[in-house]
Amino acid sequence: MISKFFMPQVSIMGENSLKESMDYIKNLGFKYALIVTDKPLNELGVVKKITDMLDEVEIKNIVYDETKPNPTIKNVNDGLEILEKEKCDFIISLGGGSPHDCAKGIALLATNGGEVKDYEGLDKSKKPQLPLVAINTTAGTAAEMTRFAVITDEDRHIKMGLVDKNLTPIISVNDPVLMAGMPKSLTAATGMDALTHAVEAYVSTDASIVTDTCAIKAIELIVENLKEAVEDGSNMKAREGMAYAEYLAGMAFNSASLGYVHAMAHQLGGFYNLPHGVCNAILLPHVQEFNKKVAASRLKYIAGLFGVDTSKMSDLEGADACINEIKKLSKEVGIPSGLKEVGAKEEDFKTLATNALKDTCSLTNPRQGTIEEVIEIYRSAM
Repeated sequence: MISKFFMPQVSIMGENSLKESMDYIKNLGFKYALIVTDKPLNELGVVKKITDMLDEVEIKNIVYDETKPNPTIKNVNDGLEILEKEKCDFIISLGGGSPHDCAKGIALLATNGGEVKDYEGLDKSKKPQLPLVAINTTAGTAAEMTRFAVITDEDRHIKMGLVDKNLTPIISVNDPVLMAGMPKSLTAATGMDALTHAVEAYVSTDASIVTDTCAIKAIELIVENLKEAVEDGSNMKAREGMAYAEYLAGMAFNSASLGYVHAMAHQLGGFYNLPHGVCNAILLPHVQEFNKKVAASRLKYIAGLFGVDTSKMSDLEGADACINEIKKLSKEVGIPSGLKEVGAKEEDFKTLATNALKDTCSLTNPRQGTIEEVIEIYRSAM
């Protein structure tokens, strides 16, 4: 079987690794950075920490902090306007998935032209994007190291999935010190997002030995560290464990891709403006219930990673145990119990299901379903 593997040229990781990343950036010869981030990180002083460090290494910088939790076409266009006006020669994305995705959109348009809509789908660009350095502040999306970006089309109320080798940042930075201030709810949601990445990559039709290895270790680290990171955000051991877990999960899905959880969650986020990690966490066990007909042996293996003794279980029994463990962890870290709780409406399910089956992530789900079957998954998750 032929497989492909994608990741950044350089990944700088570990406690207090941010300083080393600045020296690395300076040595690349960049002169003027557009920093793409959001208002909360600016208000918390995280952006100033980065700008001060850039000033120390004599790299000029300007900040765009209007990125929305679900970044929009407007966010990309507004950021691009600043970039072009200021003649910045590279971009730094600072935050979680939203600033990273917004920055990827800006970087891709800066060199390829056109509109974000032109690049929806798989490998639509012709040229490498403007150099992008992704500094991560959450342990979930892995957007700092992947070739994926999700941008909301405000007019169509959908999330567009861009999957393109040219979207990969040249440098990713994961310093768990930057993650210490995450509130419990965000720690839980991003952690369950990372778990979803690992599980979907492991059962993906494009899984390989390399992606399996990454997914398995990611799940082990999440089981070991997520609850502790939620309960005590200052615990650097747990934070660092989750930083490595989300990165490994990103390595897995960046090449194996994802499945129906993400395809369906993208629609919920675009339609209702809901948090991506929460949508993933709610949908994950219900999609695997659908998948277990063809992926039972793999789900059984995951149950073992949760600590379940599966030695005397059939594959289907092991799959059920896996699904129960996912539900249990989700409840323990405080994820909402169902889609009804976050405002989803059953009358929208046909539209959501129709769009989900058009999502690039749906292509590698281990079991392909009909619109009616996807509607039923949404219904079961209510």
